[in-house]
Amino acid sequence: MTLSRRIVAECLGTAFLLAAVVGSGIMGEKLAAGNIAIALLANTLATGAMLITLIFTFGPISGAHFNPVVTLADASQGGISWSDVPPYLAAQVLGAFIGVATSHLMFGEALLQFSHHVRAGGGQLFSEFIATFGLLCVIWGCARLRSEAVPVAVGLYITGAYWFTASTSFANPAVTLARAFTDTFAGIRPTNVPGFVGAQLLGACAATVLFRWLLPSLPSEAKDVVFPHADIGRQ
Repeated sequence: MTLSRRIVAECLGTAFLLAAVVGSGIMGEKLAAGNIAIALLANTLATGAMLITLIFTFGPISGAHFNPVVTLADASQGGISWSDVPPYLAAQVLGAFIGVATSHLMFGEALLQFSHHVRAGGGQLFSEFIATFGLLCVIWGCARLRSEAVPVAVGLYITGAYWFTASTSFANPAVTLARAFTDTFAGIRPTNVPGFVGAQLLGACAATVLFRWLLPSLPSEAKDVVFPHADIGRQ
């Protein structure tokens, strides 16, 4: 698959993911009548469901990363070329901002916003480390042993992690950055973004190193990350 097609797939997939995250947060908050648990449940189910369908849809094209730490982990294990990493990351960040803007337009919100939602403290940062560590563990474990299960496994993991982590599991630097620009249910204060991103990078690195040790008999190059993509980039 040509790089241009893969980049468009990454951008579009990430845009839909953020539209789901932010849009369902707005809708859930509007309909929950002040019940935060109901709003979070709506946000969770919509995000998990969309993630599964997006991975099935765009996985055969780009690998369905939609996440800079997944792309970096993939490249570190030989899944994609390092030269493809910058355009992948750019597409993911651009797509994330497009998704946020799309949600604002759909719900009649101001297009440009800055979040005031404080997500600070050691517990929040540790939660992001755990959320991202777990996500990459799911990806590495399933992709190398049961690749057909990855889309559902990733969607279900994020659904669960919304509830067992104090941060509600951002686990994605592009998502984190874009959500700083929505002052809605899903937002994060811009000053809290660097800490979240740092924790996410550390979590992804730890999981990648761990699975190189847990599965030492596997080839040094991982052929499948998020979605089978042994032939991506070779067509």
